[in-house]
Amino acid sequence: MTDYLPEGNLIGTPENNACLHSFFSLQECMQAGKILEAPCVVCDSRHNLIIELGCMKGVIPREEGAIGISEGTTKDIALISRVNKPVCFIITDFARDDNGNVYAVLSRRRAQLECEKNYLSRLVPGDVIPARVTHLEQFGCFVDIGCGIPSLIPIDLISVSRISHPADRFYVGQNIRAVIRSFDGGRVCLSHKELLGTWKQNADMFEAGETVTGIVRSIEEYGVFIELAPNLAGLAEPRDCVHINRPASVYIKAIIPEKMKVKLIIVNAFDSAYCDNELHYFINSGHIDRWVYSCENCGKLIQTVF
Repeated sequence: MTDYLPEGNLIGTPENNACLHSFFSLQECMQAGKILEAPCVVCDSRHNLIIELGCMKGVIPREEGAIGISEGTTKDIALISRVNKPVCFIITDFARDDNGNVYAVLSRRRAQLECEKNYLSRLVPGDVIPARVTHLEQFGCFVDIGCGIPSLIPIDLISVSRISHPADRFYVGQNIRAVIRSFDGGRVCLSHKELLGTWKQNADMFEAGETVTGIVRSIEEYGVFIELAPNLAGLAEPRDCVHINRPASVYIKAIIPEKMKVKLIIVNAFDSAYCDNELHYFINSGHIDRWVYSCENCGKLIQTVF
C-alpha cells in the first residue's frame, strides 16, 4: 500500500534517489515494476511529458500520461498541469533519440492502474486514507489519493464549521487525511469532517473563562458565529467592525454540552486576514463505521454512518 501514495511523497526520499542513480538501477526498477517519482520539466507540443531522472531523460508518451487520456475521458490539462511537479511512473523500456542518446520510456497510466487494482479497489466506505491537495475550487477541494488519481472533498464535508472557500481550510500541496464516503461509478467519494473530532472532543480543548483567538465565519442579525476549531463554533452578540474570515479574540462565557453551544464575547476584532491551515486530526488512520458528532445528553443527533 505504501507504493501507492499521492504524488510528491516519494520524490527526494533515499530509496527513490537510489533508484534514479544510474542506468543500471533504473534497469533493476524496470524489471521489478517499481513505482518511482521524478519532476516533470516539459510537456511538449504533442503532450508527451519529459521527466528529469538525473542520470538520463525520461519520456511519458501522451497516452501513458494518465488513465483516460487515450479514451478521451481525461483532458490534456491533466498532463499540462504536471509541469514543474513530481510525477509517478513505471519504467517500461529504454530507447534512443535522434542523437543516439538513451532515454527511459515511462508510464504514469500503468502506475495508476496498479494503484486502482492493488489499493483503491480494496478500500471500503469508512477507511481513512492519506491524500494530497491538488487544487481548490469554490465547491470543493480536489485531492490526489494515490499515483495522481483525483478525488473531491465537497466544501460542506470539509469541516463542521462552515467556510466560504476550501482555501480557508487547505492549501495546494498539503498532505491531509480523508475518509472514504462512497463509490460512484468507479469514482471515490471522500469526506473530511469526521476526522476533526466530535463536539465534545473539540469543546474539551477549551474552558469557560478563557480568552482565545477565533475566526469570524458568519455574521447574522442575531449574532456572530466564531470558529474556535474546524469542528467547533460559538456565538457572540452582534458587534460592529467584525469581518468574515478575520480573526477575533473572544472570551468564552459558557460551554453548554447538552445544547452543544458555546457562548462568546468578542474582546477585539482584527482587520488582518487569518490563515492557519494546520489541522489536528482526532482520527488519522484505520476505519470508521459510525461517527457521532453530537453529545450523548443532547437531544439532537448528528452522525455519519459509513
